[in-house]
Amino acid sequence: MADPGIVIIGAGFSGVCMAIKLKEAGHHDFVVLEKAADHGGTWRDNTYPGCACDVPSPLYSFSFEPNPGWSRMFSPQPEIWEYLRHCVRRYDLAAHLRFGTEVTGLEYDDATRRWRVTTSGGETIHANAVISGTGALHVPSLPSLPGHETFTGPAFHSARWDHASDLTGRRVAVIGTGASAVQFVPEIAKIAAEVHVYQRTPPWVQPRPDFAFSPRAKAVLRALPPARKALRAGIYWLLEARALGFTVDPRLMESQRQVALRHLARQVPDPDLRARLTPSYTIGCKRILLSNDYYRALTRDSVTLVTDGIARVTPSSIIDDTGAERPADVIVYGTGFRVTDALADRHITGSGGLKIQDTWRDGVSAHLGVTVAGFPNLFLLLGPNTGLGHTSVLLMIEAQVHYVLECLRLLSRTGARALDVRPEAQAAYDRGVQRRLRRRVWSRGGCDSWYLDRDGRNSTIWPGFTFEYVARTRRVRARDYRLIAAP
Repeated sequence: MADPGIVIIGAGFSGVCMAIKLKEAGHHDFVVLEKAADHGGTWRDNTYPGCACDVPSPLYSFSFEPNPGWSRMFSPQPEIWEYLRHCVRRYDLAAHLRFGTEVTGLEYDDATRRWRVTTSGGETIHANAVISGTGALHVPSLPSLPGHETFTGPAFHSARWDHASDLTGRRVAVIGTGASAVQFVPEIAKIAAEVHVYQRTPPWVQPRPDFAFSPRAKAVLRALPPARKALRAGIYWLLEARALGFTVDPRLMESQRQVALRHLARQVPDPDLRARLTPSYTIGCKRILLSNDYYRALTRDSVTLVTDGIARVTPSSIIDDTGAERPADVIVYGTGFRVTDALADRHITGSGGLKIQDTWRDGVSAHLGVTVAGFPNLFLLLGPNTGLGHTSVLLMIEAQVHYVLECLRLLSRTGARALDVRPEAQAAYDRGVQRRLRRRVWSRGGCDSWYLDRDGRNSTIWPGFTFEYVARTRRVRARDYRLIAAP
């Protein structure tokens, strides 16, 4: 196979969107490298019971490919995965996809102005540009608990759910109470003999305004494109209004806090349990979770909330810091993902032998979350500081894909082989983002979260509204980049 002009890494939402828009722009010389055996990314990997989106479905789909057939306002995992399959079929991407091909290294060749892409199969691909669509939520984070390796029963992360393990009538220990746990705990509580939920920090949980779309509603949405657009626009602006407390002043989060407290009070009558489920940090400092049945599950006689730390794991139990021992047949880790580390751990060598770890020694950053100085023609989708806490990340993906295409158009207009963001432009942008973040709820809310790295730097969240980010990525400022001629 001849070397492609462009390599896309990852076939989740980011990679699929990039591939679609490349084809629409007339770029057909590209390949999508996917380490797994199928596309889908997060929605392929996460198959735990109860897995569903926590963003309304009309907004968790591409603006250019609406889906009038969603069964619910908050779609379950199988439907989202099928939507991505539909997009691959609809835009005829199959010929560009290469599965079972994990990228193990990227190295820029200053002599040829091209990237050497190495794969786990020992293959080397040379490309003019590399677009990373690997996202952030794909490397499970597993706690290093003393004795965890001695446990004799099934033990697995929620993103690697062991469907061969029947939890019916079993004693299940759930470690972690994040976004995945609030979805699967209610499901396993229905069938397990006992469930012990080990909570380090309680999450803020609000009701999920979910409902099924009636056949009539789906028919209207299918027949009337303006109705689809109006529904999407209404949801968009509702969620952007919700972001005021995130993006303007943490004190504006009080209304969100009251919603969560009322939800907790309605579903948990026991004052002691309610107290242990009430967070002490500002709402929004960690991800706000949506669930109508998590709290109810914790009130079941067969479910116990454990708020003492874990001292160690034995072959058949977990012992907490008070010395209490609780038998366990199965351990399920709902402990999230390695978000900031996943970016910095990549094997990427840029111009002049510059390692990505060296340029990110003082913190992970990228200009507009997309380009990194010293790494010409390398583009990141859902890169540093482009995550969201209030709305659909697909809005950011589409904006970034547009920006990458604008970069490619700049190269085409000028005849340059590559472009490299100027260090001063990237630094100025990053200073502005970090300055805003220091005044926002993620830094002033009194919590530790996966948004922050080991040094307390927020390399994850975009501190503004999505429409602001979209506006900033509409055009490429040529003065921000150094253009590199062909050899």
